[in-house]
Amino acid sequence: MQQFDVIIIGGGPIGIACGLEAKKRGLTYLIIEKGPIVNSLFNYPINMQFFSSSEKLEIDEIPFISKDAKPKRNEALEYYRRIVVSNQLNIHLFEKVVDVVKKEARFTVETDKDRYTAKNIIVATGFYDLPNNIEVPGEQLPKVSHYYKDPHFYASQKLVVIGASNSAVDAALECWRKGSEVTMVVREPEIGQRVKYWVRPDILNRIEEGSIKAYFNSNVTEIKEKEIVVKTPEGEVVLENDFVLALTGYRPDFKFLQQLGIELSDDEKRLPNYDPDTMETNVDGLYLAGVICGGMETHKWFIENSRIHAPIIINSILKKK
Repeated sequence: MQQFDVIIIGGGPIGIACGLEAKKRGLTYLIIEKGPIVNSLFNYPINMQFFSSSEKLEIDEIPFISKDAKPKRNEALEYYRRIVVSNQLNIHLFEKVVDVVKKEARFTVETDKDRYTAKNIIVATGFYDLPNNIEVPGEQLPKVSHYYKDPHFYASQKLVVIGASNSAVDAALECWRKGSEVTMVVREPEIGQRVKYWVRPDILNRIEEGSIKAYFNSNVTEIKEKEIVVKTPEGEVVLENDFVLALTGYRPDFKFLQQLGIELSDDEKRLPNYDPDTMETNVDGLYLAGVICGGMETHKWFIENSRIHAPIIINSILKKK
């Protein structure tokens, strides 16, 4: 088996930052990513624009030049791809980690293609892979999706968007502008306050003028082939429907974290146990980096405020070494 000082699970921006730092500091390393480079960003909506400005998405002080102050998905893909290629990072793509076992002072990492050993593991897997299900009858119908990609698909269709986060608002506006008949179902009394400040007035105006119908303080109770049932403060409403975008957020793979031996808090936050000074978990030699540190508080960590995890972790590993 190939042996490394550190194996990084996850090839997103923070995983790449950890690889850059490890290489720069002379550690042998391997990044393992189950999809393409920055897999989560690749699966973002085609027209998605970041909340953060480009300089706040930079890693290892490598300049990120974008057309606008706030870059779009394709610009981010280009930026992180060039970093991986130009720095010849040791990254294995389309390779999924299936098991990690620690014996004495080393970890054995088994993937669907090979096995490796390392003294240290960094988990930088994010939270975009597992959607928060709404747990209603009909959620598994083909017309229901927890991911939104391209508004063209929904043109001339009756579309229900569940949720009022940035992703839900972007989807509702884009699809309406491409000719969808859009209805939003929101369990809160209003559009979320964390929605991008330049987008929120747009959705509020579209709702006020009636271009987009919105049911607040409401929940979907059943999804049918050609209808959707909504519980509203005024009573039950049955809507004709072609497609449903259930954009209700995502969560980390807690099962995988527990499989690694990482302790999670007993409350609804499911916060992993780690030392913020080193990012090391309760398992010696096992570190967390990036948004996975927030548990269910998925709004707590972003690229811009978790970039610092890479040097913190590598410093900790070098001190031990």
